[in-house]
Amino acid sequence: MTIPDYAKPCSMKPSTHHATHEPTCCSSPSCNTQAADQHIDISGTQILRYAIANMDCPNEERLIRNKLSGMAGIVQLDFNLMQRVLTVHHRSADAGEMMQALTAIGMQAQAIEEKHSAAAESSGISRRQIVLLAIAGIAACAAEALSWATQADRSPLVIALSLLSVVCAGGPTLRKGWIALKSLTLNINFLMTLAVLGAIAIGHWPEAAMVIFLFALAELIESLSLDRVRSAVHGLLKLAPDVVTVRGADEGWEERDVKAVGVGSIVMIRPGERIALDGVVVDGQSNVNQAPITGESMPVMKCEGDAVYAGSINDRGVLQMRVSADSSNSTLARIVRVIEETEAARAPTQRFVDVFARYYTPAVVVVAVLVALLPPLAFGAPFADWLYKALVLLVIACPCALVISTPVTIVSGLTAAARRGILVKGGQYLEAGHKLKAVALDKTGTLTVGKPAVVEVSATGNDTHEDLLLLAASLDAHSDHPLAHAIVAAGPHADRYRAVRNVESLPGRGIKGEIDGRVLYLGNHRLMKELGIVDASVETHLRRIENAAQTAVLIATEKKVLGIIAVADQARASAGQALAKLKRLGVASVMLTGDNRLTAQHLGKTLGISAVQAELLPEDKLQQVRELQATYGTVGMLGDGINDAPALAQANIGFAMGAAGSDTAIETADVAFMDDDLNKLPHFIELSRATRSVLIQNIAAALGIKAVFFALALSGMATLWMAVFADVGASLLVVFNGLRLLRHANVPKQ
Repeated sequence: MTIPDYAKPCSMKPSTHHATHEPTCCSSPSCNTQAADQHIDISGTQILRYAIANMDCPNEERLIRNKLSGMAGIVQLDFNLMQRVLTVHHRSADAGEMMQALTAIGMQAQAIEEKHSAAAESSGISRRQIVLLAIAGIAACAAEALSWATQADRSPLVIALSLLSVVCAGGPTLRKGWIALKSLTLNINFLMTLAVLGAIAIGHWPEAAMVIFLFALAELIESLSLDRVRSAVHGLLKLAPDVVTVRGADEGWEERDVKAVGVGSIVMIRPGERIALDGVVVDGQSNVNQAPITGESMPVMKCEGDAVYAGSINDRGVLQMRVSADSSNSTLARIVRVIEETEAARAPTQRFVDVFARYYTPAVVVVAVLVALLPPLAFGAPFADWLYKALVLLVIACPCALVISTPVTIVSGLTAAARRGILVKGGQYLEAGHKLKAVALDKTGTLTVGKPAVVEVSATGNDTHEDLLLLAASLDAHSDHPLAHAIVAAGPHADRYRAVRNVESLPGRGIKGEIDGRVLYLGNHRLMKELGIVDASVETHLRRIENAAQTAVLIATEKKVLGIIAVADQARASAGQALAKLKRLGVASVMLTGDNRLTAQHLGKTLGISAVQAELLPEDKLQQVRELQATYGTVGMLGDGINDAPALAQANIGFAMGAAGSDTAIETADVAFMDDDLNKLPHFIELSRATRSVLIQNIAAALGIKAVFFALALSGMATLWMAVFADVGASLLVVFNGLRLLRHANVPKQ
């Protein structure tokens, strides 16, 4: 059972409420954090979305923000740099004027009509770019070699080769630098333009050429690296085919584009095909591999009435299904949409990096200016030498590696989780998972299957177990009681049922009926005591069943008990293994249940749960979570029902069970497991810890490299091209390190 969206209001969880008002992927050093620091009223605003192919990093964000923020009618700008999408909240702003403004600053914008259409396509590499970059590289290397051989940086041939390299590789950078200068925007393109022009001004032609070539090459590699992150997310959508076989008006079958198939259409899935849309099976049966959606390691048998999900793989049978959601609203599409939208809620580390970067760049620029001016003016030092050191510092001033490290890492972690059937609603939850010290777990439907099942049949006479189940199932065939459902499910097929006459319900005790002329009773201990047919051996047997936290259903005649059927809600197959993993991770487990204490304690002992709290009302569960937070600090809550909603809202991270295909669970939970495998809980914690580790590594690497070159620059040991190489190298290092998290999607399933 999943949690309705009204059961966990945002107001009960300030962090979730706050996150909905933060700017999307606002990672610029100069990010306008007004929306995060004070709530901007965007109610009633209109929304325009633009796919901007060349919006890759905070440089472009800041440029766009400076250009559009002052325009009439614009309320808020949300940036999704990973997907290259700009969302504009406005009140009657001129869309044409916005497009002109974006074009004026070199942004290749395209309006997105559909609310949830895909992000901007990968920019790719053109043949022209490769040729120009190759020419620039050869020219720059030749200029450096000739300069080293002749010890002449200003010879005509060296200058000619350097100019060729600057023209071929530096066109986009110099153009962006000029735009940044006109808009008074301090970004890497402006700083690189100053560095190149400064190097030329003091006669360092080969270095100017090498700097612009290395920067252009690194920009290209960085763009391709980020495309890999984007592809990892959108690769999920590619799990569903683009074409599907649909039943036409003439009852024949025809191939159709998946986007043209509406809800209610009948679709055929052949053996070996991927399922293109969500739906319900109306004919046929087959095993379906749901691993891409739920992370289940074993195929699941699907037959008439069962739900199937886009991206799943049909095995050997032919299935016909009725489409339940169009391609833009399939479970697969919603997973991708949630991952993209969660980039709006920045993780704590990312917010720290944003604040740090906002002060870091201007501070280093000020230092660079002082380095260029103070020694020559105060001490008569050579101006060219100190200007060169200042130019190196300008290159170091760019915080690209630092700023880009967090969103790449978080998105990689979110994608890895989604591939394992774990849907995380925001980077803040993925990062907070490493701090979990205790997890509260609901019992029924979470630790247990949630449906009673027959676990034992004992005969007290000559009847066989099969005979007893046949008689019991025949009596219970039309009952709606959960225990009756369990007995019917364990019994024979309905075509073997015995005819039952004179059926009489005995409220609170059981049922009475006549089979083959014999009056039979099926009921609880109380009914049998009223009949006076419970002897010492039956009492002993009943005590054993009750001590095992099972429910006894007795079948009897008017004179004797024929047998006892033990029914219990069984623990999930994954429960014991998952709880053992939590213990190894140092995370305490606490059961919170409304069930009776004896049953709860027996299950807790069986599964090895740290502590058990039973016979709780919803408000009691809420109080228990508060007490756990006072003891442990960061606490998670895993549940599946409405009665868990208050505790889920109070917990630092709320986990929902069995969310496949459910809008309400996806919208309500902080983390939703797309099936009922409890092993996903420890895996989420492991992934969170890995994400935290990579974040720390990336920040340390970015700041460490900056610090080293800052010292080298002041000592005169760093050259311009070395600074560029270090800067872009750090960016590539953190990107590739962040991509390592995608491997967590391939961890062997237990």
